[in-house]
Amino acid sequence: MEVPGFRAAAVDAGIKYEGRLDLGIIFSKASCTPAAAFTRNLVKAAPVLDSIMLLSRSETFRAIVVNSGNANACTGQRGLEDCQKIRKRAAELLDCKEDEIFVASTGVIGAFLPMEKYLNGLERACNCLSDHGLLKVSEAILTTDTRPKVAMREIENRGSIIRLFGMAKGAGMIGPNLGPPQATMLAFVLTDAVVDQEFWQKSLEDAVDSSFNRITVDGDTSTNDSVIGLANGNARNKVIDGYGELSKVFSSALFEVLQSLSEQIVMDGEGATKCVRVVVKGAATEEEARLCAQTICNSPLVKTAFFGEDPNWGRILAAAGRSGAAFEQDRVEIRIGDVSVVERGMSVGKEAEEEAAKEMKKHRFRVEIFLNAGKSDYSMLTSDLSTEYVRINAVYRT
Repeated sequence: MEVPGFRAAAVDAGIKYEGRLDLGIIFSKASCTPAAAFTRNLVKAAPVLDSIMLLSRSETFRAIVVNSGNANACTGQRGLEDCQKIRKRAAELLDCKEDEIFVASTGVIGAFLPMEKYLNGLERACNCLSDHGLLKVSEAILTTDTRPKVAMREIENRGSIIRLFGMAKGAGMIGPNLGPPQATMLAFVLTDAVVDQEFWQKSLEDAVDSSFNRITVDGDTSTNDSVIGLANGNARNKVIDGYGELSKVFSSALFEVLQSLSEQIVMDGEGATKCVRVVVKGAATEEEARLCAQTICNSPLVKTAFFGEDPNWGRILAAAGRSGAAFEQDRVEIRIGDVSVVERGMSVGKEAEEEAAKEMKKHRFRVEIFLNAGKSDYSMLTSDLSTEYVRINAVYRT
């Protein structure tokens, strides 16, 4: 997968493990228009703080440097200084400005970066940049993921092609709460389109809100969650500024890329055996629909029932009841797949539950909760909670 004008590379720097790619770089030959969204967690990692600072003073960017194995989070002033050292060395190697380089990290919280290994790896990566290196970077950002996550869309525009490419990582500590600049989920989106910055930022925010902000594996919002977009203008199209058909097509393609990446994250959730679409319908407000869906999706009891393929609808109803959404219990309906298991707040019967259990044997299935309290709906994607998830996270630091 390639995006004209972008080059990339990844190396084994030995940041945490030996013998696996763990440091990547994405570089644009031309200056790029940026767009970004970062974690709303009050505890932000040094790379997130550094990136927010850069966006306040830089209008264009050229590169992203990213590592796995170490989050550079809760590392104080030294963590920020290490980000600056990385940007300074990368700028020397790439012949660009320090303020044109994003730094991103993922991995263990609370450990300092092994800077000698990092900088040695950075030099090697800069020396082997390739038009074909993006897939290698998608491998280098993985932590407990079992596979890379990439997506691409192409837009035809007056006989030429505009490309949108995205990569992501994330398997645990997944409960993104991302917003505009003010084990982790990272995503990088590259396009060769010419875009207006305000439109690009708004489109990214909207796509993030409808994709990454609607998934959960364990409900934990990371210190490092970041989505960074770079548009290098290589396609030389008429500027996409939010007006006209091309803007609509571009925004739709961007959403499709992020939606694909977000679904891949849930399907590769730590220890996950199920990918479940939870849809709350008929809430009084959209906010109440969101609260209800999030509470159900993050409930350990609901998620373990998904793992056990048990249509324990009482857990779903109880989670809805404590979510903060207002509804009358005797008006609630619940469906698992196409099977109705609850009507008027009560069980439909044993036979229905047996049919629902068959639906839950599938890797992917749908749960719908009808509150019948209004007209607002909200949909989220979640995984189950397995014994393997507990095993992975019990020994993560070792």
